[in-house]
Formats: sequence, structure tokens, C-alpha cells
Amino acid sequence: MAMALLWAVGVSSWGCLGRHLARHFSRAAGREERPGGEELRRLLLDDLAPTPRSERGQELLFGLSPCLLALRAARRRVARLLLQAGRSGLQGERAELLRVAEARDIPVLRLRRQKLDALCRFQVHQGVCMEVSPLKPRPWTEVEEARPGDDPQQLWLVLERLQDPRNLGSVLRSAHFLGVDKVITTGRNSCPLTPVVSKASAGAMEVMDVFSTDDLAGFLQAKSRQGWLVAGTVSCPGPEISPSSDIPITSCLEFLWDRPTLLVLGNEGSGLSLAVQASCQLLLTILPGRQLPPGLESLNVSVAAGILLHSICSQRKGSSGERKREHLLQDPREPSTTSEGPGLAQHPGLSSGSEQERQNGS
Repeated sequence: MAMALLWAVGVSSWGCLGRHLARHFSRAAGREERPGGEELRRLLLDDLAPTPRSERGQELLFGLSPCLLALRAARRRVARLLLQAGRSGLQGERAELLRVAEARDIPVLRLRRQKLDALCRFQVHQGVCMEVSPLKPRPWTEVEEARPGDDPQQLWLVLERLQDPRNLGSVLRSAHFLGVDKVITTGRNSCPLTPVVSKASAGAMEVMDVFSTDDLAGFLQAKSRQGWLVAGTVSCPGPEISPSSDIPITSCLEFLWDRPTLLVLGNEGSGLSLAVQASCQLLLTILPGRQLPPGLESLNVSVAAGILLHSICSQRKGSSGERKREHLLQDPREPSTTSEGPGLAQHPGLSSGSEQERQNGS
């Protein structure tokens, strides 16, 4: 009987909480505080969890890669390194983490797993946390001016009002992996650079150049006048594109990267704002492989970012894609001047598992 009563109270409390959250997001959407509200309202509560903070009010960075890369980059002030107690004989990256912390006279504290779990709000910390100062985007005015003639294959990624920390982290990870030069975010209505973002980016956030602007349309127009191509992104051509718009829409597979480019991605739910879309010279889209029902005609923003960036960056001179195209165009009677094998084996993002399988005779 007691268990049934507790269960009923729990359900009632959760129902009240759910109604409260629904009213909160409904009012916020009415005030247009959260652009793209419908998709964002469907996010799980833990996707928008509060930023983990230490007992002294600093941010609590968690996860092996974020902590190690933060130490290497030395962009943050580090108050303490927190390690899970009971892990004897630290090896590999954990041993390096401890060595770097001790070399910089950073206090090291060993805590029980339960204490680390509570401090991190039960995020996946891998037994490693650090009390650190916040990391914030720099004003875009601090960007070192790069003239279009310096390098025709410069690529900056511009993010308008991304609000899900895991989406932002995944986008930053792909951008860093694929060779994006700089990232620009909007100063308002955007997710800050939190520890959750750093963990989702596998620490890429700690080493990337991230800038922000409060006047994105003005920034894009200024870069356009300097000779940059401003390429926005849209889902399959549909109602979000004004019928009177004269901005050409091109499949990302047909895009030719022949000058410095700003690739602009929009909010998770509403895409690009009208002002930003009007500042674009070209709109890129990812064409689906089949007829799609309503509601599935667009991709998650982090997935779309990976596809778009790869389709552009594969055109970079010296990339494996460029070498492959040269190989296909080469006269078969001439000796080959490129080799896919060494190029792939040396790529830092690829596993050496296939080489190990060959050695084992599989």
C-alpha cells in the first residue's frame, strides 16, 4: 500500500513538473525567446541540463579528452584536477594528464566515483574532472583578417542560434576534423561554450578558434564585399524558401569550392533567419535519396554539417579525394604517381585495424 502511494505521488509530481515545463516553453515560444521552438521543445531535459559547476562556482570540465586538451591549449585557468579514487597505475592519456598537472603545480584531488558523479550531474566523466574558468567566444573583430587572394580555399563555418549543446559540440568536432579554419557564432540566442559542449566535441572546443558577433547579417555582408562567398544552407527546397527569392539553390555535391567561403548553418528548428538568408549569395542543400514523408525532409544540424563540410573539404588540394580524382583521370598507360594506401594509413582519423587484420592473415 505504501509503495503504491509513493508511486502515485511520484506520478503526480512528475505530471505537475511536465505541465510547468510545457507552460514555460509555451510562453517562451510566444515571446520568441527560443527560435525554432517546436523541435527544441522536444529535446529531453538532460539535453539542456545546467552547466556542471564546482562547489567554488567554477565550471567543471569533465571527460578525459576535454580535460587533457584544455591543459595542452592552456586557454583556461585550472584550479584543481579531480581524479577518481581507486584507479591505480594510471597509464596513457591519464598518466599524461597527471604529469602535465603536476608540472604546472595544479592541485590534484582524488574523489570517490559517487562524488564525481554528483559533481558532474551524472554526465559521463571517465573518472576525470577539472575545475576551470569559463571559455567564451572571442569577438569577431579579433579575427585576423585574411584576404581572399591569400588562399582561395579558406573555409569558415558560421552558426546562427544553435542552442542544443550536443549539436554544437558535434558540429565543432566535425569542423575541427575536416579542417575548418574558423567558427563564428551569434552572440545572442546561442548555446554558450559549456563543458557539455566540450565533451560532445571530444575536446575539439578547447583548441578551436571560436568567435561571435551580435550582427551576423552585417558580418556576412562585410565579408561578401571583401570577396568571400557567403553560402547559406537549407533543407530540400520548400516553403522555407520565399517564392520570390532569387538566391540560387545548389546541391552540395555540385558546389565548386574555388574561393574563400563562409558556410552558414541555421537554428535547429527554424533554420536561417530571413535577414541572414538575404545576406547569402548561394544556398546549399542535401538532396534526399528517396521520397520523404512530411517531418523527415530535413537532417539533424550536426549530421547536415558533417555532410556539407565533407562535400566541400574533399575538394581541398592535397586531400585524399583530390588524389583519388587525379588517379581516375590519369592515363592508365602511365605509371601511377599517387598511392591511396600510404595516404590512408597516415591519416590521423583512421584506425589501423585493417592493417592489423592483414598482418593476422584475415
